[in-house]
Amino acid sequence: MGAHLLEIPHVNTGDLGVVGVRPGNPSDAAPPRISRTCRCECGRPLFFQNSVCLSCGAQVGYEPELGRLTLLAAGPAPDLWLIPHGSGSRPKSYRRCGNLNSPAGCNWVFPAEESQAENTFCISCGLNRTIPDLSIAENGEYWRRIELAKRRLISSLVAFGLPVASRVSEDQECGLAFDLLRAPGNGTRVLTGHCEGIITLNIEEADDSTREKVREQMHEPYRTLLGHLRHETGHYYWDRLVDRSDWLSGFREVFGDETQDYQVALARHYQQGPPPDWTQHYVSAYASVHPWEDWAETWAHYLHMADTLGTALSFRLDMDSLELPFEGFESDSLRLPTEPNGAAFLQLLNFWGRATVVLNELSRSMGLADFYPFVLSRDAVAKLHFVHTLIESAAQPA
Repeated sequence: MGAHLLEIPHVNTGDLGVVGVRPGNPSDAAPPRISRTCRCECGRPLFFQNSVCLSCGAQVGYEPELGRLTLLAAGPAPDLWLIPHGSGSRPKSYRRCGNLNSPAGCNWVFPAEESQAENTFCISCGLNRTIPDLSIAENGEYWRRIELAKRRLISSLVAFGLPVASRVSEDQECGLAFDLLRAPGNGTRVLTGHCEGIITLNIEEADDSTREKVREQMHEPYRTLLGHLRHETGHYYWDRLVDRSDWLSGFREVFGDETQDYQVALARHYQQGPPPDWTQHYVSAYASVHPWEDWAETWAHYLHMADTLGTALSFRLDMDSLELPFEGFESDSLRLPTEPNGAAFLQLLNFWGRATVVLNELSRSMGLADFYPFVLSRDAVAKLHFVHTLIESAAQPA
């Protein structure tokens, strides 16, 4: 029998929601579409970023289409690998990402038949249009941190079935790409943002002290690399999935009219701050700037919820068994209470509510800031439901 990883059994979640929560009891949850934990055949735990078992030295890699870390067996050539399936079918050959031994330290694999002379990168690294100047010493470490966050993001997008094509090598009109830049030091600034499928990230955000300083200056309760990336992909998918589509009228009903002048709205926000009642209508203060930012912030929060709950379910955490007061949201909080996916979304949302109560208390016990420093209003929940519904509708077959 071939070597194998001990994994959580896969359950076909069908149309039960993004993270596979079954209608009914929130604790009665199917495994998520992405497994964030497994064990090597030697019994030691393995995690999302591992490329080798630190106990026995077994080679492992992340296969994004399978949504899991998997053991790699030697293939028919030195640079080819096989994923043991335990069946009689001919196994597919894989290649490791060309960034495995770079500062990015990518542990992803991709099918060998997709490999070409000019393409040696996985689906995540293949999205890079510009990488940091590695002749600057600290840039390698910044790049490593950014790529780890980006791989977590891309793994979720692939698991959702959302279109993830490289603007560099696959789809120059509608694809996605990243420019990872650092200011040259002559007064020129690098602003994190999105424009026509290109996400620019100031790599100095990967420096914890720099990012914390900016977070305090901007009066933000939360600022992370992963948060930046999730927010900016929200802008990308608005262009890709909402603009000039049948979803646009529904978007305007929930988020507002995006044709209002963005620059004027942004200037007003920085001069006057958010409206006094922003907590009743938005998921964050910055979401009140403009419907585009409201969408991007809501999109990012939905990804926060789905991935964190997916991780919790990977570890079989049962929040429903905890003794804590919690009043969950009901169908009257949904965008459209009669939508067929409403029950699954409410299970996701209320499981998330229980989880954040506990996680915030654990953070406070360590003297740290709250794990999730936000409170979801009914209006914010309706917007999250819109995002949930759109993602479910836009999902492509695996």
